[in-house]
Amino acid sequence: MKPTPSTDPVDQAHPRLAKCAGLARLGPALRHSLAGLRAGCDEPAFRQEIGLAVVMIPLAFWIGRNWVEIALLVGVVVGVLVTELLNSGIEAAIDRIGPERHPLSGRAKDLGSAAVLLSLLLAGGVWLAALYHRFF
Repeated sequence: MKPTPSTDPVDQAHPRLAKCAGLARLGPALRHSLAGLRAGCDEPAFRQEIGLAVVMIPLAFWIGRNWVEIALLVGVVVGVLVTELLNSGIEAAIDRIGPERHPLSGRAKDLGSAAVLLSLLLAGGVWLAALYHRFF
């Protein structure tokens, strides 16, 4: 009997994953995730944020006074990176649809950009509070 095709969108986008089950999915899934990180590095904003993360994450271990503060400082930096990757994914999907302007396409891109802005404001606020707490 022939297996029925998967209806899982991940399996449809990545047919090799559809053939894997359980732990065997980890290898292909990791390769796709690393490909996504490499694709993110093609984005100038993501490269700038990676540059900041390379400085800020080690700095978090000096500024944070306990593991909770360190985790929060590192977490908001990683949150910015995650939000930027999601925004880039939204933009890529919209761009794939076509080059013509459409109000919903603009709205989707604006919403993604707003998410990045909010994550940057949150990170900035947490870092300013930690710096104030550390030095004043």
